[in-house]
Amino acid sequence: MKTLFKLRILQSVWTPQSPSRLFHKDNKRLVSQMVSHYESINRCEQELPEHFNFASDVLDKWSQLEKDGKRPATAAFWWINDKGDEVKWSFEELGFLSRKAANVLSDPCGLQRGDRVIVILPRIPEWWILNVACMRTGIVFIPGTSQLRAKDIFYRLQASKAKCIITNDTLAPAVDSVLPDCQFLKSKLIVSEGSKDGWLNFQELLKYWLNLTPSDIFWNTSDTGWVKSVWSSVFSPWSSGSCVFIHNLPQFEPATVANTLSRYPITTFCTASTAYCMLVQHGLTSYKFMSLRHCVTGGEPLNPEVMKQWKTQTGLDIYEGYGQTETVTICSNVKGMKIKPGSMGKASAPYDVQVVDDQGDILPRGEEGNIAIRIKPTRPFCLFSQYLDNPEKTASTEHGNFYITGDRGIMDEEGYFWFVGRSDDIINSSGYRIGPFEVESALIQHPAVAESAVASSPDPIRGEVVKAFVVLAPAFLSHDPEKLALELQEHVKKVTAPYKYPRKVEFVQELPKTVAGKIQRKVLRNKEWGRA
Repeated sequence: MKTLFKLRILQSVWTPQSPSRLFHKDNKRLVSQMVSHYESINRCEQELPEHFNFASDVLDKWSQLEKDGKRPATAAFWWINDKGDEVKWSFEELGFLSRKAANVLSDPCGLQRGDRVIVILPRIPEWWILNVACMRTGIVFIPGTSQLRAKDIFYRLQASKAKCIITNDTLAPAVDSVLPDCQFLKSKLIVSEGSKDGWLNFQELLKYWLNLTPSDIFWNTSDTGWVKSVWSSVFSPWSSGSCVFIHNLPQFEPATVANTLSRYPITTFCTASTAYCMLVQHGLTSYKFMSLRHCVTGGEPLNPEVMKQWKTQTGLDIYEGYGQTETVTICSNVKGMKIKPGSMGKASAPYDVQVVDDQGDILPRGEEGNIAIRIKPTRPFCLFSQYLDNPEKTASTEHGNFYITGDRGIMDEEGYFWFVGRSDDIINSSGYRIGPFEVESALIQHPAVAESAVASSPDPIRGEVVKAFVVLAPAFLSHDPEKLALELQEHVKKVTAPYKYPRKVEFVQELPKTVAGKIQRKVLRNKEWGRA
């Protein structure tokens, strides 16, 4: 009962030996009233409250008492297994996770108050998260033992008219085997590390790209002039109750950044792909990042070789995300999801992301086209509404049922997206469309290349050709540039399609970058075409 719970909290913090701040000699009347009220409850004279929710009226009250300093912070949940894994949540963390799970049940699962969900999971933490999430939303939680078989599951689905079932990869095949006869079931949620066709993945939906919790300290190096700073240094961390860490660097210095990651208890780190490249070129094996557990990148594609070197030197993966000022996160790699080096990951809820042609028609998997977001019949709430005072530009981004991002990409058979380039970065040479990122990814695999950028360059025969601007590694500065250029060209021919190799190579001391460390291909392209 709601009133009983409140009274017991008050009693738990007030003892004769340690008077609470809630009660002192001036509050004797209040204490007397509360004691009288408690006695009436014991005599079953107290009426039931009109509204009561265990999640908000019990669990969240404990969390609030801990926040207010009226109760010591203690673990609400402590889980271990025989592999040595351990999970421990405070009441605040339990509340945070269960709210995120409640959002998953509401969207994309589409469940509402009164709907029924069957949950068949072993003793794993997700069972408790989902249990509390159902309490919050008024969804009816129907538990089932992991020993159930297909016919048992079918009976429960039919008898309960459940609209959703949640289970793991062990029992998912049993559910699929009876699915054709389950007319009430609308959604299936799987709790596993891998994806499964036809199933929503709970871990992918719950553990968003930044994977932040109230105990995290998040450092995002983005400049304050970019949307990434507002997105990842204001809204995301503070929505999650996380600490925003800022180091006011005049420019990106690898040694300073590495020292900062070592000195301060930063748990989550976000920086540009080029910055990660500079860090691994600097060398990180002598540093100890004791607190760092999650690394993300966005703003430009991440070369697979840089990801590999970061993993080798730090033991950590880099989770790439992709988005725009107009959209925030479109695609991402998240915890619990298989990382495909070079991929931007899968579509982020609530977006329906597709690859379409110039008319807005969806292209087959594996075919290059425009990365687009479905806006009809319903425009996603998190997508920008319009370009201010520019209806013509707004209209130009809408083709058929889709918003066109202006980026080119490919979606593979598993739903992962692969960035090809900005539409204006694509190089059209003798009818071949070439994205700069794939050429740059090939170049960075050569030991002579510290950094590279690829842009179009005019050509009297082919119209335009691929030109590579290369910053050499220190050990190769004395090499013959003509021979090294030929070696790099042959290297690219072997790593990727031969027609993509750079027909022009220029060695430079540095590449044009934004203050956040993002390479500005447009500057190089304009210079080549005499527009600078």
